[in-house]
Amino acid sequence: MPASFPADGPGGGRSALVVSDLDRTLIYSNPALALDVPDRLAPRLLSVEVYEGRAHSFLTEQAAAMLADLAREAWLVPATTRTVAQYERVNLPGPTPGWVPPYAICGNGGQLLVDGVPDRDWRAGITARLAASSAPLAEVVEHLARSADPEWTRARRVADELFAYLVVERAQVPDGWLDDLTGWCAERGWTVSLQGRKVYAVPAHLRKSAALAEVVRRTGASTVLAAGDSLLDADLLLAADAAWRPGHGELADRGWTAPGVTALEEVGVAAGEEIVRRFLARVSS
Repeated sequence: MPASFPADGPGGGRSALVVSDLDRTLIYSNPALALDVPDRLAPRLLSVEVYEGRAHSFLTEQAAAMLADLAREAWLVPATTRTVAQYERVNLPGPTPGWVPPYAICGNGGQLLVDGVPDRDWRAGITARLAASSAPLAEVVEHLARSADPEWTRARRVADELFAYLVVERAQVPDGWLDDLTGWCAERGWTVSLQGRKVYAVPAHLRKSAALAEVVRRTGASTVLAAGDSLLDADLLLAADAAWRPGHGELADRGWTAPGVTALEEVGVAAGEEIVRRFLARVSS
């Protein structure tokens, strides 16, 4: 089902597609802002997510203005590990009031949203593919419950029946535990990613880049630009014609880069603004 853009509306007739991870790439919670400047010099922030009655995620006002311009010039596609319900809390700036991205990727590629509505056929295909290529989710959930000590585990979650994650006290996680989990999961067709206080266990074939390929097919975009900060974003960056990663996050910690991927020096919300600036400059040129 095609997204409902008019031929002359945002993205209509455009050849560029911009796909970006959300958390710690485009938007930032309070702990991730990294405002390492005097208070009087801090940028003005715009809240783009409210959770339990409180502003939860932000970008700079300058980034918000550029993001609205970007959505007029290109297909703008959020790509996140968030569930659909978590994604729906985010209200990104756009070219018109109440704008919704015509396509969005949730659940690390397990859900493809078209005009905000999950594509049932896409989800059915992903479910079948994972059943044929990875150990069952229940087996991984059980292993996490056995191996993660309650002393340093604050929460265990299953995301949309696609993957699992833990919220941990990172400083208390024993040395070697993450490596052991990574090896155990790899033997069963799963991958592990550490993002902030969250440890994700995700089927190896559950990838944002697969959903991106479908969006590219539907839009006919000839140029793809991407950004992301975590190991789960690496395939997304590799699938793009040009990509950027911030100076923080899992990929930066590993010193990861690749041809066509620019490693930025900026960290925190300033990196988010710089990413949008790079996107817009590339699309405008």
